[in-house]
Amino acid sequence: MKRRGHRPSQAPGNRPRIWGRHPVLAALANPERTVRKMWATREALAGLDIPPVIPITFADVADLGRLVPNDAPHQGLVIEVDPLEDIWLGDLLEQGAGEGDERPLLVLDQVTDPHNVGAILRSAAAFDALGIVTQDRHSPPESGALARSASGALEIVPWVRVVNLSRALEEIAEANFWRIGLAGEATDTLATAIGKARVALVLGAEGEGMRHNTMQHCDQLAKLPISARMESLNVSNAAAIALYAVAARG
Repeated sequence: MKRRGHRPSQAPGNRPRIWGRHPVLAALANPERTVRKMWATREALAGLDIPPVIPITFADVADLGRLVPNDAPHQGLVIEVDPLEDIWLGDLLEQGAGEGDERPLLVLDQVTDPHNVGAILRSAAAFDALGIVTQDRHSPPESGALARSASGALEIVPWVRVVNLSRALEEIAEANFWRIGLAGEATDTLATAIGKARVALVLGAEGEGMRHNTMQHCDQLAKLPISARMESLNVSNAAAIALYAVAARG
């Protein structure tokens, strides 16, 4: 199998920091995640079983606030981690090739805001998506802000970064996914476009939407039936609604 969708690893000097009780505990529970350091208050560590190989520095709340941007809500826990290992698109598609596997795939076209990507990861976990696919140069890196928005989902939802999104969509089609691009100008609604096939939902950045070439690599364009009083939805909200629609199809 030809592997595509290599996700370049970050240099060790660019290790992200993750903060907040839920994201930190999810990272500690992920066997694929390497935690290099931990800073914590004694109160936050009470009752937690931290592996002895992880060096812990006890700190007060003010000291921890200086380790995160803009005094982010760290809840007494901050860790420094290695980025997760590369995931290949071909491997992810093979995982979902089993008989009866109807998990949808999410493809994000130049969605760069870490809060939006984190929220989409959270929805992907909630609705048991196969994973998300983004373009490497036009998506956020792992970060504390993204992990916080994902509320633990960064550790459990496979995330593939690809060099060329159009080629990735071709490979997704070869794996028998029906590629539905969400676009406000579409005539079909998502409910009529879903059908019975395995679905890859393609979403573009807020404001600009999907690029033309990305649209050309979708099998169908569809819209969410929102009120004419609103031009569009936040991309993370649109992803959550679309995932629910796929999960609830008859």
